[in-house]
Amino acid sequence: MLDRLKSMFSQNAGGAAARSHDPDELQLAAAALLVEAARMDDDYDADERALIGQLLRDRFDLDALDAEALLVAADAATVDLVEVYGFARQVKDAFEHEERVQMIEMLWEVVCADGEIHDHEANLLRRVAGLIYVSDRESGDARKRVLDRSRAAS
Repeated sequence: MLDRLKSMFSQNAGGAAARSHDPDELQLAAAALLVEAARMDDDYDADERALIGQLLRDRFDLDALDAEALLVAADAATVDLVEVYGFARQVKDAFEHEERVQMIEMLWEVVCADGEIHDHEANLLRRVAGLIYVSDRESGDARKRVLDRSRAAS
């Protein structure tokens, strides 16, 4: 799986990305959005990385090795990321509406993991929600569900 992810990443870097949305490309797009959300507050730590790994394992039914390979590829894909449009577009094109709402909920889980929502994180969530056609209300409801779960766990 790591070789396939590396080849997709090198295709994307060359500007000749394939337009099909095979599962690996979609997984990389979702993982990259999650990693970018974690990096927004300049504090991407091991706890957030572990949370992202768990979210990816649950969402895509991955084993630990495949999830780690996906995280490595997502880390590399987002090092100097300027815009999230390409990744968001892949998610929008491949996911049904309810799955896109679930993606926003996953992003809120990452953003809320450290107990604070920074302005840059909230801005990213607003942009991604708009790009994948999830309404502000649906995003707000997803945020509330995440916050309710974290309060219940406390």
